[in-house]
Amino acid sequence: MQFQPIYEDGELIMPKLELDLSASPSVGIITDLRRKQLLMEQLSRESGNYLSWAGQNEYMRLTVEELISFLIRMSGREERAAVLTDYFALKEERKVRLMQLSSSKRVYVTLLRAFFAHQSTLVLEEPYFYLEEQDRRQLKRILDDLSQQKRILILTSNLEDALISCDVIYRLSGSGLHQLDIRDSEEEKQEAVKQDEANITLQKISTKREDKVILFDPPEIDFIESVEGSILVHVGGEHYDCTLTLTQLEARLLNFGFFRCHRSYIVNLQKVREIITWTKNSYSLRLNTGKEAVVPLSRSKLQELKALLKL
Repeated sequence: MQFQPIYEDGELIMPKLELDLSASPSVGIITDLRRKQLLMEQLSRESGNYLSWAGQNEYMRLTVEELISFLIRMSGREERAAVLTDYFALKEERKVRLMQLSSSKRVYVTLLRAFFAHQSTLVLEEPYFYLEEQDRRQLKRILDDLSQQKRILILTSNLEDALISCDVIYRLSGSGLHQLDIRDSEEEKQEAVKQDEANITLQKISTKREDKVILFDPPEIDFIESVEGSILVHVGGEHYDCTLTLTQLEARLLNFGFFRCHRSYIVNLQKVREIITWTKNSYSLRLNTGKEAVVPLSRSKLQELKALLKL
């Protein structure tokens, strides 16, 4: 799957991309709203793709049962409406008009149109964003079943939503697609044991989201901060929890160009664009990270930083 580069006002918004969907039946791309729109526009030109846009609606005056019957007829499927209503876990709502459903249930029912699509690739924009927990679980079950016969591409701005259904996840920025190294917690524990046994120096920083462990290469990290006892690793405008202390992270990242600029902050010096002087004793570092960020610089660290940067 290929995407052409997009420029706006002379600025490269999205580079030329090649995406291999054969690596997993369910692939996720995390990116911002504008790039999601650009991806959806290009994907809509391919006849083999079914697109589900965020916020689209169904026929609000139909009951759930009537809508399912209509979709069966339109798709030429042979299942009975009652069987699919039960499979979709909508038996109690079958006589309810869509306009009378809760907002979460209405979005869930609208997303079911993907189940009837004949295209080989299903592209879903923010499928979990508006759903409550129960509807999320039901949609995941259905998408897991669909992934046995079809390829599924999920576009979202939220890592947790991508983790629900996707085993392969990419982050899309102006520099291109970057695959996240994601492992189950148990798999990560086993890998850590192997590394300890082999006495290998770790070159990745492990963070957690729900029951997943996300591993980042040091150059991906913008900065790390300590907030009320929690260690947050900032990458691409998002933050991830880390169980290591700042002291441990400082030692591990020393050889990768990171600097302890403040007692609560470690910064990737490759991302520093500007040293800001607020007052005689107050300084900050402005980072060039796509989403502009500013971190504090201790007065006691200023001279050390200047020596490192040969200023």
